[in-house]
Amino acid sequence: MNEKVKGFLKSLVSLSDYVDLEGANASIRKNIYFRGPNVFILACAIIIASVGLNVNSIPVIIGAMLISPVMAPILGFGFSLGVRDMHLLKDSLRNFAVMVGISIFASTVYFLLTPLSLEHPTELLARTNPTIYDVLIALFGGFAGILEISRSEKGTVLSGVAIATALMPPLCTVGYGISVLNLTYVVGALYLFLINSIFIALATYVAVKYLKYPSVQETDGRKASLTGRAVTIILLLIIVPSVFSAVRIVKENNFRAHVSTVVAKNKTMGRGFIYDYTVDMSGKTPTVQLFMAGEKLTDAEKDKLYIDAEKYGITRSQIYFHEDAVNKSDDVSESEIIRGILEHSDQQVRALTDSIVRLNMRIKELTLQLAERRDSVPELPAESL
Repeated sequence: MNEKVKGFLKSLVSLSDYVDLEGANASIRKNIYFRGPNVFILACAIIIASVGLNVNSIPVIIGAMLISPVMAPILGFGFSLGVRDMHLLKDSLRNFAVMVGISIFASTVYFLLTPLSLEHPTELLARTNPTIYDVLIALFGGFAGILEISRSEKGTVLSGVAIATALMPPLCTVGYGISVLNLTYVVGALYLFLINSIFIALATYVAVKYLKYPSVQETDGRKASLTGRAVTIILLLIIVPSVFSAVRIVKENNFRAHVSTVVAKNKTMGRGFIYDYTVDMSGKTPTVQLFMAGEKLTDAEKDKLYIDAEKYGITRSQIYFHEDAVNKSDDVSESEIIRGILEHSDQQVRALTDSIVRLNMRIKELTLQLAERRDSVPELPAESL
């Protein structure tokens, strides 16, 4: 029975019957080059992606990623390391540099010429803060990509890998950063692109070794050891900052969620209410600015909010009340104030409605109890009256 189970499990994960190593080898070598149509296709894809980022359109960005041939030299780089083909390695790196250069040039020109302003460039800013999650996406995307190329019956996996690993948007963001002379955008986006590229190449290298592609050159033990150490150092330099970035983002998200919960629970306090709030994450310790309207809060009312906030790890020193915010906050529009007042009124109406419902239910209960007591009391005979 154990042998049958082992045989069944082995057949599930076996790849030997489903791969075409020669076909994959030829396909990778053929597609790494950026010549002729590939150059123009790449430039068009970059412009489309830049437009999508410019107008915050996710479908347009996805379409551009499906068009772009940017993964080919990255797969070629990982493949060349796996089969120890130095000529292919040089060609892959050369074409990788060409691809990056064309992409950054095209996106920079677009953002310099576009008349569209970026008031809230959320899709662009999302490409300037890489985390360990981007490492995982690139790594498993790379595995899926090389396995798709290696198998004899091709499917649509590469399209999904192109979307998931998102190689093009960071390059577009680099171009945007150059156009507005913002070094933070440039460095953050380049870092994200390097994370994606390196871990796609790493996954390709591991898969090539696992699938036992034939090596072009004989393996030198000393050189292989030095190469392994160099790869380890590079991976650590890439991974460690992304881990810290991921931890910071998780903390920020949790803090914002906790602030939202505390504000929702304490929207109305006495005769005052919170009509708006902001979270500032720029300092060493995050802070919350609460903009109040209505009557001034008492110390007891503030203490109630402080106690609720402390349950979520938000200290008193992180909370700032702005009770004259209507006059002093330039960031708050009249419509937001009116919305806050309406929310306050709605809450009061709901509270009164709930009270009326509870009172009606209590009246019904008392009425039933009174009726039951009347039924249980025996009637006195007429002659006793």
